[in-house]
This record gives sequence, structure tokens and C-alpha cells, in this order.
Amino acid sequence: MDCQQIFKTANPIIGVVHLLPLPASPRWGGDLKTVIDRAEREAAALSAGGVDGIIVENFFDAPFCRERVDPVVVSAMTTIVDRLMGLVAQPIGINVLRNDALSAMAIASCTGAKFIRVNVFTNTMVTDQGIIEGCAHELLRYRRELNSDVKILADVLVKHAHPLGTTNLTLAVREALERGLADGVILSGLATGLPPTLADLELAKRAARHKPIFIGSGANWENIPELMTAADGAIVSSSLKRHGNIESPIDPIRVSQFVEAAQHPFVAPNEVAADAVDPAASNGASPDRGSRATASSAS
Repeated sequence: MDCQQIFKTANPIIGVVHLLPLPASPRWGGDLKTVIDRAEREAAALSAGGVDGIIVENFFDAPFCRERVDPVVVSAMTTIVDRLMGLVAQPIGINVLRNDALSAMAIASCTGAKFIRVNVFTNTMVTDQGIIEGCAHELLRYRRELNSDVKILADVLVKHAHPLGTTNLTLAVREALERGLADGVILSGLATGLPPTLADLELAKRAARHKPIFIGSGANWENIPELMTAADGAIVSSSLKRHGNIESPIDPIRVSQFVEAAQHPFVAPNEVAADAVDPAASNGASPDRGSRATASSAS
């Protein structure tokens, strides 16, 4: 997966559009236009704030289906994504929760979306939806049948779940990439809003070799400079919303603050202390250990 080719930067920041409840979900409000209008505002706010990509997911459909969603959800998401494709210039991705990877691939292939996120791609996870088995075999063959080039970003030891198989992160990353043939992997914390540790990101990066590693949860403008020293990109949602409230709309000011923070090189606390003692250290003597490419596809 060439992030530079897809996102116009080697280290993309991907904002999330959380769709309001869709038809057939318990909290469906009965008006698809309301859902579309909100999605368009969210995508426009992310675009204005300078993200490099956008991923659309049926976040407010909880409680989620374990695998296949109702066909009306696929229809609604296809309609919404098609509208967003004409609204923003950034590449768009799809995540059909909890783990309907085939529907995500179908939506992406029909709308021109560039990538999908798959929560359980390899191995088997115990989740609040029950036991979910990896879908790599089925998904890769379906992508081939569709003659599609949609990229697959696979979660490894995904949040809100516990593995039945290996808990070894290195092995899990290699299985997703080398046996599952994912195009990149996503590493998250234990739950929404919790980041992965820097040590886990570094371990995953070594295991992934030349394939990209994305931060999948918990990134904010305080921790993103350090986390990006060990990751190739980040998928971010909660910290971009008003007051950091997951239920609230996207705040374009918070988006721009996050994007700016992600572009700043990380300076370790001991380097800050050294700068205070040796003023010469702040005049370019310290190496830039955490900068990311500043090119953006935002318009």
C-alpha cells in the first residue's frame, strides 16, 4: 500500500464520519435526509480542517451485527458515500461495523472509495457481539471477483475484544500481513478513546516491515507527535469532536489543531531539559525524530 499515492502524503491523518443511526438500527430516526445532511457537514468539517483522508462508518448503529448487516444499511451507506465523494477531495474509506467486510468492499468498489477497515481480519476474537472469526480468505477472493483495487486496513488485536488465539503482537501483525495479505494494519488501545502504547506501535512497526501501521484509537493533539514517531498514520475521531464528546459533531478548529500537532516533530522531555541548559541545542542541533510529511490532499 502506497500511502503517498493514495493520500498524497506518506503519513496520513484520516478523520472519521460517524453516521447517525441508519435504517434497521434500534435508534433509527426515520429520516435518511437527516443522516445525509449530518454526514455532509462532518465530511466538510474534516476536509476544512486539513485531514488527508476520511473513513465513513455506521458507528451509531450499536448494538452492532456480528457480521452481515441488513441490506438496507448497505443501501444507505452507498447513497451517503456517493454523496460525500462529490463533496470532498480527500480519499474516502468504509468501515461496516461490526465486521461486515464484504459489504464494505462492495460499497467501496461501487462508489470509488479507496480503502476499507476490517476489525477482525485474521484470528478469532471474543467481542460484545459474540465470537467473530477472521474473514481474510473470503474477503480477498471477493475483492478479486470484483476486480477491485480497494485497499484493506486490518485491525490487529482490535479494541473491545479479546483474542481466542495468539496475544503475541508480532505474530498477529505478521499473520495479518503475510498470511491474510492485508495492505496495512491498525493498532488501537483496549477501547474507543484509548491509544495504543508507543512500545506496541514500535513492536508492530518492526513486525510490519515495509507495510504501513496506523493508530486506530485514542490519538489527540497532545500524544500524536510522539505516537507518530512509530506509526505511518492515524485514524482519529473522538478528539476531533466538540469538547471531545463522541456524540457531538466534528469541530473544524479541533481538526486543524490535531493536523498541525501531527506535523510537529516530537521532542522528548530530556531533550527539552537539555535545551534549557544548552541554548545551542535549540538552534537546529537536535535531530528531527518525529516529523511527518506535510503534503495534504485537503482542498
